[in-house]
Amino acid sequence: MNSTFLLDAQGVQWGDFLFYLVTFLLLIAAIKHFAWDSIAGMMDKRAEKIADDIDSAERNRIKAAELAEQREAALKDSHIEASQIVDRAKKNGEEQKATILASANSEATALKERARKDIEQERQDALEGVKNDVAELSIEIASKVIQKELNASGHETLVDSYIEGLGKHNETR
Repeated sequence: MNSTFLLDAQGVQWGDFLFYLVTFLLLIAAIKHFAWDSIAGMMDKRAEKIADDIDSAERNRIKAAELAEQREAALKDSHIEASQIVDRAKKNGEEQKATILASANSEATALKERARKDIEQERQDALEGVKNDVAELSIEIASKVIQKELNASGHETLVDSYIEGLGKHNETR
């Protein structure tokens, strides 16, 4: 046996070492030839996918931020629009109130004016009636005076009948 290849337990066994080294190199060469390109391709695809996922996540984050800003702007616009609607409704209410009050005031003024005219007309009619009554009574008295000669007692009787006639005319009205 070769004493050079066999060393004692403390030394290196060069034959085994050389065998393992050659086997290792052959294994690496076989892996490089058959599997390395596919493993490197898989690793490249995986790195590319990870990079795409990161880019996609960034784009989605930016989109989400834009959507949040749009929603915030829409919410702010809706608050402004709601405030404007309420303001318009208040303004319309005030305008209607003013219109109704003006209409009611003009109607009240017209009613007062009509009532005043009606009262004035009634007053004029009453005065005309009194004038006519006085004129009739005056004519009646004058005709009675002409028909009979007045003395103190006749005069008294004539005034009493005149007063009595006035009372009867007022009762009939």
